[in-house]
Amino acid sequence: FMKVLVLGYGMLGEELVNQTGWDYRSIEEHGFDITKPDDWNEHLLGVEFGAVQYCPYDVIINCIANTDTYSKERDSHWNINYKGTSDLVDFCNKWGVKLVQISTDYVYAGGMPNQSEDDVPVHQDTWYSYTKLLSDAHVQLKSNDYLLLRLGHKQKPFPHPKAYSDIYGNFDYTDKISSIVIKMIKNNVSGLYNVGTEAKSMYDLAKQTNPDVLPTSQLVNHIPKCVLMDLKKFRNLSL
Repeated sequence: FMKVLVLGYGMLGEELVNQTGWDYRSIEEHGFDITKPDDWNEHLLGVEFGAVQYCPYDVIINCIANTDTYSKERDSHWNINYKGTSDLVDFCNKWGVKLVQISTDYVYAGGMPNQSEDDVPVHQDTWYSYTKLLSDAHVQLKSNDYLLLRLGHKQKPFPHPKAYSDIYGNFDYTDKISSIVIKMIKNNVSGLYNVGTEAKSMYDLAKQTNPDVLPTSQLVNHIPKCVLMDLKKFRNLSL
């Protein structure tokens, strides 16, 4: 029996919990702040025999991130996305816990389409992408046991009247991406994986749940037009 804890209760974290019943901690409900590692023990550790601390979890999934992709605010991205992950790696190594780090397809923005895990990501010109890329590297370098997942997930049903027809990726709705993540964890997959479904535009995805949605073109530069990834490694898994 695998004991799993989800950190963060945003769209992905909530769906993971809904599909599994796994434990979770969030800043809103529990006061769990990833930027304050000195306070983690009360959330992540138990006590047995009156005084001996232990971690009751086999796996910790980090869904916490500053996802304000257009923000020019450096420190919040740095402290949450990079430093918070770095501290979490140390915690998991100390207590023998596997870390599942949720990354993003945005790390491939600005590069060539269909990049693989072995290609060199070219980060988008935002603190979000940069700090997520830094945390990816730190997990790979320092974690003793990890699953690092680059993915994109969207709200279901599609909530807007228009959707971009010129933005492409392997993103999908949160319920579908969550079910994939859960299967990978339960099958004890480790390492770095690009995760997603077939290539599609945002408009293609939107039409699946909002038949009245209208196509539109991107008029701003801060949204990457292509975050398509090479999924061969993921598709070779037997899940």
